Amino acid sequence: MTPTKNDHASAGVTKKLCQWIQDINLADIPEDVHVRAKYLILDGLACAVVGSRLPWTETAAQTVFSMELAGNCKVWGYDDKAVTPLSAALLNSTAIQAFELDDWHLSAPLHSNSIILPALFAAASQQATSNSTSINGTRFLLSVIVGYETGPRVGLGLYGAHMLTRGWHSGAVFGPSASAAAVSKLLNLPTDAIEDALGIACTQAGGLMSAQFGSDVKRMQHGFAARNGLFAALLAQNGYRGIKNVYDEGYGGFLAMFGQGSGKEPACVPAEVCKELGETWQSRLIRVKHHSSMAGTHCTIDCVQALQDKYPDKLSDLDAIAGIRIGMTEAAFHHGGFDVKRPLTTTSAQMSAAYTAAVQLVDGQVLPNQFRDEQLDRDVVWNLIGKMKCFYALDLGDERYAQRVTITLNDGTELSETLDNPRSVSPGLSNEGILEKWRRLTQGIMDEKTRDRIERLVLDIETLEDVRILDDLMSTCVSNPLLN
Repeated sequence: MTPTKNDHASAGVTKKLCQWIQDINLADIPEDVHVRAKYLILDGLACAVVGSRLPWTETAAQTVFSMELAGNCKVWGYDDKAVTPLSAALLNSTAIQAFELDDWHLSAPLHSNSIILPALFAAASQQATSNSTSINGTRFLLSVIVGYETGPRVGLGLYGAHMLTRGWHSGAVFGPSASAAAVSKLLNLPTDAIEDALGIACTQAGGLMSAQFGSDVKRMQHGFAARNGLFAALLAQNGYRGIKNVYDEGYGGFLAMFGQGSGKEPACVPAEVCKELGETWQSRLIRVKHHSSMAGTHCTIDCVQALQDKYPDKLSDLDAIAGIRIGMTEAAFHHGGFDVKRPLTTTSAQMSAAYTAAVQLVDGQVLPNQFRDEQLDRDVVWNLIGKMKCFYALDLGDERYAQRVTITLNDGTELSETLDNPRSVSPGLSNEGILEKWRRLTQGIMDEKTRDRIERLVLDIETLEDVRILDDLMSTCVSNPLLN
């Protein structure tokens, strides 16, 4: 038999990744990685509690409820609703991504929890319904970590944050791989079926970053990735054949096609998918947010806050400000340095360096309250935005998160602050900080007994016999934090 092109690629990175996914056990994972994973899970669930009843999430949920008969998978925040696995993955992901509070990866930007957790909980419910199999907490935790490791590695094969510069929504591109890998591990698929799942997932990848300019669909694009990866793994579980060697294939392969037009040489880097696999842990590069806005705005906010701390008297009079210049690195500028126009939607506001800098100056914080409808159209904020200029500052070099804010006063005085990283990047939020964030975000919008039980179960997840108890608790009705 004449070998096919795919046969020649049998030793490529796709098969190496699939073999690792099949073989990895919790005992192979460093203690700090799997402990951190539990706190990251808690942060993802906190974001879902906050986001599940926001207006744009409600619109998506009610649309699905109107189209579907009842299913077997819970919708978080809606105690009387259950839908199909694919819709549950989509809606619960949309809840996590609903308010720019969730995690992101430093080098290959994606919001891992919004992709992985909804897919895994839906898969666990589907397994219980279809073959009476319960998924325990240890298996769930291991599957989460597999997803945390896979998504960024696939992203690094496309130069990570460079995808944002090019206008792709990077997490929606890298995300189907993360979801498919995590669910494949949860389902205990063999190597060949994992490869099928990744191949099916990758052919569904995509997402346009123009979604950030006011659309609701920005909130849902990671949900597409969660849903599509779940669908891919369930198909593969039942013997559906996917694209083989999807990361290695030159003609129509995932990296080859998304690498086209990258302007890089080489256009993509397949070796990154398996580089130091099992030695370097991408989970350690997942960060958690201090501010309720896109990660690329965090250094802007921290620069402004640093100036407020240094010059409280000078900056207490906002009318004394003549101009504000925000210098940004390339990816951050393309992602968050766009000109904003009045009126502004919540989505655009949370993506905007100018808006977040203005509300930090006005309110001294950038949290959910700053994005209420009545807050988005304040004259005091828009007067400051009118004095701002965001620009790509070449002198900041290759440090992705570095920024400089220079405030010029009416008397000609210049106040300037340059930071290499925001606090959310370095030192980053500690496990104790994540626990405090969980309690703060859920206060007043979720029943306290339910909140405390979720906290205990997540932080001791290895002892759970059936993770559906967490899914059930998350389906408890919550309130809209913007109305409290």
